[in-house]
Amino acid sequence: MAYSGVLKTLIRSSYLGSTTRNFSLVSNQFSNHTAKWMQDTSKKSPMELINEVPPIKVEGRIVACEGDNNPALGHPIEFICLDLKEPAVCKYCGLRYVQEHHHH
Repeated sequence: MAYSGVLKTLIRSSYLGSTTRNFSLVSNQFSNHTAKWMQDTSKKSPMELINEVPPIKVEGRIVACEGDNNPALGHPIEFICLDLKEPAVCKYCGLRYVQEHHHH
């Protein structure tokens, strides 16, 4: 089975006999990847893209966010209370929800 360099390092570090893993061995790989990704300023960051989505209006006080209708693309269900006046934010995907108040 072929493993990536990061996975090999994590597996190797788990056999070192200590109870803590040394993630500093792979920190350069993560920072180099992130720096390369951040150089392209023509594309919006994930946070910029999610902030362009307007808050989703919900009739009830509680919303169950799954991130996407397709479970393979979503995240664990997050139940969010909408009692506050400002939009509530899902901790997994950043979608915002507000309670829609109906006036009779």
